[in-house]
This record gives sequence, structure tokens and C-alpha cells, in this order.
Amino acid sequence: MKTNYIQQEILLMMGTTFSVREYSERDPGKQNNLSEKERLEEACWNGLLQEMMPEICKQPGGNKKLFLWQIKEGNSFIELELGEVPEEKDNQLSIDPYSFMQLQILS
Repeated sequence: MKTNYIQQEILLMMGTTFSVREYSERDPGKQNNLSEKERLEEACWNGLLQEMMPEICKQPGGNKKLFLWQIKEGNSFIELELGEVPEEKDNQLSIDPYSFMQLQILS
């Protein structure tokens, strides 16, 4: 019997007021040299996801913790992959346009 784990994908769009917001950085001088995507990625890796979007990070059931496993970069967004364990995502159910559009073209 296969165990089902919770997985979550979040797309953060670039060029929005959210993405250009200043996030509390541990090294403020470093932020001047980073692009918008890099600043947002850095904030996510530094654990600020819960602070930035507490309503999205609430877990169903409340007893399982999701970890940020991967950040993928798109042309106009970054994709955050969260889960209980690092597991391959199902491209048919993904919100990543690069994943599900390939399946649509092949169909």
C-alpha cells in the first residue's frame, strides 16, 4: 500500500508589488546586488515564506509540517515545491505551466 504525502506548489509571479516588496534580510547590503527573482528566492530559502503568506502555509489537519524542497525559475515566476518528503510531482496535476503544457501538446 502506497503512502500518500502532502505536496504543495506555489507560483510567485514577478513584476508584481508582492515580488518587489522588501523582505527582512539578514545581510541588507547583499540585497542591492540581487535581481527581483533572486531576492524573492533568498527570502523563501531563509524561511520567510510563513511570514509572507501565512494563509497559504496553513496545513490541513495542522499536525504535518511541509518543507521547502525546491525552487524552480520560470520566465515570469518562481515555483516553490513544498512537501512532507522530497517526492516527484505529478505533472498532470501540476500548476507549473511548463509541466502541464507539454502534456497538453503531446495529447
